[in-house]
Amino acid sequence: MLTATAGFRHESISTARTIVGTLAASSGFVVSATEDLRELTAARLASTDVLMFALTSGELALDDGQKRAILEFVNGGGGFIGVHSASDTLYEWADYGRLVGAYFKEHPWVQSGAVRVEDQAHPITIALGPGFTLNEEFYTFRENPRPLVHVLLALDAPSVGAQGDFPLAWTQSIGRGRSYYNALGHFAETWTDPRFQTQIAAAIAWTAGR
Repeated sequence: MLTATAGFRHESISTARTIVGTLAASSGFVVSATEDLRELTAARLASTDVLMFALTSGELALDDGQKRAILEFVNGGGGFIGVHSASDTLYEWADYGRLVGAYFKEHPWVQSGAVRVEDQAHPITIALGPGFTLNEEFYTFRENPRPLVHVLLALDAPSVGAQGDFPLAWTQSIGRGRSYYNALGHFAETWTDPRFQTQIAAAIAWTAGR
């Protein structure tokens, strides 16, 4: 679980690290949370099932070898998870944008909004029902990812006084690996919300192929 930042730093990072640690204890996986980019090596990833970029930002100082190791890890069957500002990270590395599925554009709505569950049968969303409402910083993206990914959640645009298609969470296949991104998670309250925790725990299992 990487929470390193080279741009905006979310106040919810400490809560996110605590919550994922708690989920690990109750869900039967082991998490290593770090902000040390030197840990992102081929050797370290060889003993890892899922690489999570949670609330990262900016142009993280990864060298070419580290970037190659991350791509080989996912293409070879590893799992990748991006949460919230993971899409506001590494704009200059196009292959990373492909791992996430889209790059952040703006957050025009910071308010209560309704979220539609588009796939209620997927293992990550099966416990959520048709939708839910929460207070969140809702993202839009430079390109709509829908043509290239499998959308799980989308913003109910009229609930924030808008029109359009705004995917919020999705999955995709990358080589033999699995990728999941969730744009929610700006506030600490989101991380402590059982509905969000359910998604993160299920996403870890799903991207790990379990």
